[in-house]
Amino acid sequence: MYFAITAIDRVGVTAVRTQTRPAHREYLRGNHPGVTYRLGGPLLAPDGTTTIGSLIVIEAQDLEAAERFSAGDPFRKVDLFAEVSIRPWDWTSGNPDKG
Repeated sequence: MYFAITAIDRVGVTAVRTQTRPAHREYLRGNHPGVTYRLGGPLLAPDGTTTIGSLIVIEAQDLEAAERFSAGDPFRKVDLFAEVSIRPWDWTSGNPDKG
């Protein structure tokens, strides 16, 4: 099952995001039993350049596995986000596994 993880940054954490980004990216590429990272990237403000959060799509066995994956993200560990939501997602359009 796919899960969409959306997270909105706390105000004033640009430096924290920048400092933590290498560890975050390494985490996404790491081995996570029962979870496969599929895609992701920053959410942007209306100006199209200012980062205001993150969107990550994973494939996981269940919501608990998705929550564990999200909790282990270095961005979460440094309290970057004001809010995080994890929801099941039906990846239909553009899914390479569905042709």
